[in-house]
Amino acid sequence: MKYKLIIDKNADEEIIAIVHAPSSLTRQIEDFVCNYSGVESIMGYKDDEMRKLEFSEIECITIIDRKVLAIDTKGCHYRIQVRLRDLEEVLPSYFIRINKSTLANEHRIQRFDAVFSGGVDAVFYCGYKEYVSRRCFAEIRRRYEGI
Repeated sequence: MKYKLIIDKNADEEIIAIVHAPSSLTRQIEDFVCNYSGVESIMGYKDDEMRKLEFSEIECITIIDRKVLAIDTKGCHYRIQVRLRDLEEVLPSYFIRINKSTLANEHRIQRFDAVFSGGVDAVFYCGYKEYVSRRCFAEIRRRYEGI
């Protein structure tokens, strides 16, 4: 396999991959290229603190009490001043919807737990739990079964 990177500020950006057959690597590359927005962080607010949150350190983004909150790897809650549906457009593809009001970093989901009521909870590495809707869980299962 060969790799070539040409940096030219005057040229239009384009990515060309020549492969013998599609594979999981080519799907990952395509997914990354198509979903890359150039944004890698977002501002979070907690009390008097303002902090730049890298997408990789966010466990999930959820709505609690009509406020959009990002929960980081330490379990801290930061208020985000962007609507959830607008965030969905700039977040990397590893953020998946797990219910109507939550986007989860699939790399930070530790496990899925069955709940007594018949539902499923996503348990994150920081200890935070969030329910997974049946519709979203079906989509997550299809996504993992395709691997």
